[in-house]
Amino acid sequence: MAEGGRPAFYALAPGGWRDWWTLLHPPYTVWHLSYVALGAATAPRMDPAWLGETALAFFLAVGISAHGLDELRGRPLRTRIPDPVLWAVSLLALAGAAALGLHGAARLTPWLLPFVGAGVFLVLAYDLELFGGRFHSDAWFAVAWGAFPALVGGFVQEERVTAAAVLVAAGCAGLSAAQRALSAEARRIRRRVVEVTGHVVLMDGTTEPLDAAALRRAPERALRTLSLAVPLLAAGAVVARLG
Repeated sequence: MAEGGRPAFYALAPGGWRDWWTLLHPPYTVWHLSYVALGAATAPRMDPAWLGETALAFFLAVGISAHGLDELRGRPLRTRIPDPVLWAVSLLALAGAAALGLHGAARLTPWLLPFVGAGVFLVLAYDLELFGGRFHSDAWFAVAWGAFPALVGGFVQEERVTAAAVLVAAGCAGLSAAQRALSAEARRIRRRVVEVTGHVVLMDGTTEPLDAAALRRAPERALRTLSLAVPLLAAGAVVARLG
């Protein structure tokens, strides 16, 4: 598949295992799982086992379930995975995430239960566009996929909401808002724009061609960079805390 014909910069040609890779949104999934680690790193003492379980829960809920449900609405990634398979995998993954949350609530504190309920609600309300799509917005994206993972990551470690975790969660919400703004424009150009013609005239008189590739180059370069930078920051924070 030509680079410009892909629905996302990380998407592979449709069919077989390649559909599952594309469905997982690998750069974005790792990016959002990094928020869990950043939240956990606000705790003075970090338990790596609980960090791993929390990250696994969010991988199931966000990486698999949310992306699977989103693909059911119009096939934005153009995968060929049958609808019944997408429904089954998405709901099973969400159930697995909830089960991990219930395990945490039983072992740590029952105050984790509201977070479990909120997580399930956010996945369903956002990706199925329930309530007239009220929760499918830029603001809710920042809250659900940015602030929430960081806040839960910190809460699992401390068993309480701390000021440090709230500040990190706010920062993660800002990063997610920036991601949303960049990716929305890149997706619009890749998936909806048929043709772009024109040129840019610089002050020295030189001209540069203006096409779809030129328009999406800057936002996608920023997304690629951030999808590497945020996980590296999270890894550094975890290593520093564990060290």
